[in-house]
Amino acid sequence: MDSSTQHISSTKPYLIRALYEWCTDNGLTPYLAVQVGAGARVPMEFVKNGEIVLNISFDATSALNIGNDDIRFKARFGGVARDILVPIGQVTAIYARENSQGMAFPLETDPNDLPIGDANNAPIADDQSEEPPPSTAPRLRPVKSKPSDQADSPPESPPPAPRPGGAHLTRVK
Repeated sequence: MDSSTQHISSTKPYLIRALYEWCTDNGLTPYLAVQVGAGARVPMEFVKNGEIVLNISFDATSALNIGNDDIRFKARFGGVARDILVPIGQVTAIYARENSQGMAFPLETDPNDLPIGDANNAPIADDQSEEPPPSTAPRLRPVKSKPSDQADSPPESPPPAPRPGGAHLTRVK
């Protein structure tokens, strides 16, 4: 088998890791938008329309592992440590809370990933969360440089997650 016929891994986990690093290097809070399906372990009471937004910053998580197949970490929800697991295919965006800059991804469909609500293959639920996710989701904002004298203060609540279908790639220099 030559290299042209070998399986090439997805770029998605690499892009998620890069944007996570970009957020942390710039003092921004990385948020992960997830379309919850089979195999996900998240606080289900904060899943709205099958979606949840998770804060994956260093301060909000421990033992964060952004692997090629899934994202795993521990986080406190209502003061109780919980194990969170998100299959990479269910990640629809990673973005900075403060300015909504990031990247949206199309939802990957897998025959074993049944939508939330299927009684035979429902996600594993955790029961508490720090804050509820936003209820609507706009498109990603374009990446722009702004003068340093115009610093934004962080919003009181996280901006909604970007929608994968409407996102466009932006060249970052």
